[in-house]
Amino acid sequence: MKRMKKLTLAALASAIALSLAACQGSGTNTETAAPDKTETASGETGKTADTQGAGGKTKISITFRDGGSDTLKNWFENAYETYDKKDSIELDIAPITASEGDYFAKVALALQSADTAPDIVCEDTFQLPSDVAAGYLTDLSSYLKDYKEWSDGTFYGPLVDGVTYADGSVYGVPYCTDTRGLWYNKEVFQAAGLDTQWQPKTWQEVLDTCKIIKEKCPDVVPFWCNSGVATGEATSMQTYEMLLYGTGEQLLDENDKWIVSSENILKSLNFISTIYKERYGPSLSKVLNGEAGNIASREYLPGGKLAISLDGYWMTGNYKDTGAAPWPEYEEKLGIAAMPTSEGQEPGSVTMSGGWALSIPQLSDQKDAAMDFIKHCMSYDVYLDTIIAQGNIATRTDIAKDSTYASQPFMEKCTGFLSGAFYRPRNSQYSTVTTHIQTMVESVVSGNSPEDAMAQYKSDVTNSVGAENTVEK
Repeated sequence: MKRMKKLTLAALASAIALSLAACQGSGTNTETAAPDKTETASGETGKTADTQGAGGKTKISITFRDGGSDTLKNWFENAYETYDKKDSIELDIAPITASEGDYFAKVALALQSADTAPDIVCEDTFQLPSDVAAGYLTDLSSYLKDYKEWSDGTFYGPLVDGVTYADGSVYGVPYCTDTRGLWYNKEVFQAAGLDTQWQPKTWQEVLDTCKIIKEKCPDVVPFWCNSGVATGEATSMQTYEMLLYGTGEQLLDENDKWIVSSENILKSLNFISTIYKERYGPSLSKVLNGEAGNIASREYLPGGKLAISLDGYWMTGNYKDTGAAPWPEYEEKLGIAAMPTSEGQEPGSVTMSGGWALSIPQLSDQKDAAMDFIKHCMSYDVYLDTIIAQGNIATRTDIAKDSTYASQPFMEKCTGFLSGAFYRPRNSQYSTVTTHIQTMVESVVSGNSPEDAMAQYKSDVTNSVGAENTVEK
């Protein structure tokens, strides 16, 4: 595997900027299980081998994470209503209700059996390498040959690259991407006597701001970042990796070895430790559970009980009329700052970018129909409505030219972050290493020293990937 490196996205940034100048993580509510469903050993609802729907229709099933919002469910339902083959196709919408961390394990279990594997599955792109290595997903290359938009530049090149392997095989069609930054409540800042046009240049400036908020607004949580095992990849990517990459270090060294001990790991953990030791963060009962992200974005931040949240652009989808926590004034009362590098060193700020894709399980028995429906879901008119409702950044270049999409609050600034974005390693070991990252972060949050947490991380990663694949700095 290639080592993780910063990608050059100048062309992407330029295209987006021109489009804007001219003008992302939700789920759905659980559906009642259909009569043809069967309970798996994990307690999840899965399909049986019967793929015939009512009236002899071909049935295709689609699985995604139910995160408390109807945006994905609405997307698939609306796509089906406008589908020219719905007279011969029956759509079985089968969400999985789980925390973000548990979703991937439950999906992996479902993909192991033809009785439970859906025909379409929503995959976080970081999970693709491990699911591909396990043989769970279908190579879509042959299905994409006649998909005009796939090869004519309609999809952003770096996002196509993210689901394409060295041999040219493709394992998903990306439907959203994202960037991360420091969201802040301007009313809280104003009450604390702080500049509401905030842009810290170093981590210390972030901590200094937290100190002022704690002193001036004692009933407000100064800072929130995903910090536990229960919030899974959100803890790894948008907390720890946002910090680590801001030091100038990455997860893998130039020889594709996992860095398991370094001063920069300690620097990242010390920032997290300071947040909780100085009582700038929320109570552990709030932050160490699977709903922590929703509590921060849907309750605390709009309710004026949180000052700063390290989170992604998709968060704004909550605040729209169709979102889980409508906040009509969010454009005026919310601000976004780029996450600074540790000491203000070049490039000055950092963001991690990821996204989700529509994939077809290897054990699907309706691959042709599934691919055809994916193409319809990603067609301009059907996709435009859902990407706006999701509050995510689009993967189609032509969507950026739409005035409704481009004029969304914070869209231009957050999309601009992509020009300097970092991406997680496309390495099949990452899905194992990331669980050790989450344990390390939670250990620090729970009161253990950064040194002890890093030592345990070193031991855990070494045991998982082998000493020959690790290095100390």
